[in-house]
This record gives sequence, structure tokens and C-alpha cells, in this order.
Amino acid sequence: MATIAQPPTAVATGISLWSLARGRMLKNRLMLACGGVLGLIILASLLAPWIAPYSYEEIDLALGASPPSRTHWFGTDTLGRDLFSRCLYGGQISIAVGFVGTLVSLLIGVLYGSLAGYWGGRADELMMRFVDFLYSLPYLFLVIILLVFFSNSIVMLFVALGLVQWLTMSRIVRGQTLSFKNSEFVQAARLAGTGGLGILFRHLLPNMLGAIVAYGTLTVPQVILQEAFLSFLGLGVQPPRSSWGTLIADGAGVMGLFPWLVFFPAVILATVLFSLNFLGDGLRDALDPRSQH
Repeated sequence: MATIAQPPTAVATGISLWSLARGRMLKNRLMLACGGVLGLIILASLLAPWIAPYSYEEIDLALGASPPSRTHWFGTDTLGRDLFSRCLYGGQISIAVGFVGTLVSLLIGVLYGSLAGYWGGRADELMMRFVDFLYSLPYLFLVIILLVFFSNSIVMLFVALGLVQWLTMSRIVRGQTLSFKNSEFVQAARLAGTGGLGILFRHLLPNMLGAIVAYGTLTVPQVILQEAFLSFLGLGVQPPRSSWGTLIADGAGVMGLFPWLVFFPAVILATVLFSLNFLGDGLRDALDPRSQH
């Protein structure tokens, strides 16, 4: 009697995918270190109201732009505002924009791409032609239209950035769905009476989780950088609030006179981007059901 092949998520010992992934993550010291650094920066930003030595909008024109000192660790900007405090508060916005915008793009892209790949045929062709059409449009132009015609607010910024980031994710998920949907474990699920949605959520999506997580962590820094560009155009974060991107943009204009205004927010942003990239690689390897390590 022929045996039915097990799905990639199953192993002979009965260990779950999550148990295997946890063991792999604990062995990846670089990923753990990057996750720790990222966690510290996120925690410091969330605790800004309690640990920031000054308010983000506290102005001291008499002090002006001063270099780092004991009282102002990162120095002050041209309006005499404490840069360390503004970096902490700016992290709240940058991190929120990055993660919320990415979450919106993942929800749309994963659902759209998995349905297109699973249905196949004419429906798949029409859905992907729509994606190609949206790809032909300048995505930042779409974001600007959304912000101008609806509302130039933080919430709308989250939604607008997420709505233009899902296209690549939908293609990735569609390709993964096409490669898995005729696999033996999917055929076994059909024979067992599992419906279409059950196959998608219980069998196909868990096997695509590594690719989804990896691309998701790469989307976060893209969204953060796009928010910085929009803020530079005056369509993002509005004064007196700031993000890391707006702090860099503000400091770039006086970089020759006051280099610390660019240096500190740029180092923080680069550290976050670096940590997210290595964290994404580690999560991808850990969540790959075909990995043997």
C-alpha cells in the first residue's frame, strides 16, 4: 500500500514547526544580538515620556545649537531642543509607521497573493494583471494622492504606506502558493475533506511563513525611509513632532556647522535597519520547514 508523503512541516519525531524554529533561533547568536539591540531601542522609544530628560518641544533659543554635553547627551538643535529626547520621541513615530505600515501590507499582500495562486486560471491572471498595473504607477505619487485627498494625519500615513507596499508580497506569496498547492500533503488534505480556506491557512501559509517573515522585516525599513522622504516634502510627520527621518532631514541642512544633528539620528536609524535585516535572515532560516539545521 502506497504511503502518503508528509508535509514539510511534519517531522518523524512529532516536533512542531514552532519548537524547531525556537531551537534554531536560540542557536543563532547574531540574530539574538540584533533582536536584543532592536528591542532596547523600541523599549526606550516607548518609555520616552518617562526616561527622556526634556520634552520634545521644549525650546531654548538662548541655548541654540550646542554640541553634546553632560546635560544634553546628543546636543541640541538650532531651536535649543534636546536632541536625545527628540530621538526617543521620534522613534515612537518611525517604529510605529514601519511596523503598522508593514502589517497593513502583509495582510493585503498575503491574502491577495494566496487567493490568486490557489484559484489559478483566469482569476489568477486577472488579479496579477491588476498588480502589474499598480506596479506601473509611481507608488509615492499614490501615497501623496491619498494623503492630500483624505487626511494628512499619522493614521492615514500608516494606511497609505501600507496600501502601496503589498504588491511585492502578493507576488512572493502567489509564487509560493503555486509551488505548494499541488504537493502531496495538499492532495492528502483534499482527500481528507479539508476545504479551500482550511488548506490555505492550515497547510499552505505555515509553509510560506519563512518567506513572509523575511520579506516583512525588509519592508519595515523601506516604510521608515519612505516616511522620512514624505516628511521632507511636508506630507509626513508635522512639527513640532518628529521622526528619525525628519531629524536627519533637518540636520542635513546645517550638517557643516552642526554635524551632531545628523550623526546621532542617522546612527540610530542605521542600527535599526541593520538589526532588522539580520533579524529577518535569522527568522527566515528558523521558520523554513525544509531547513535541517
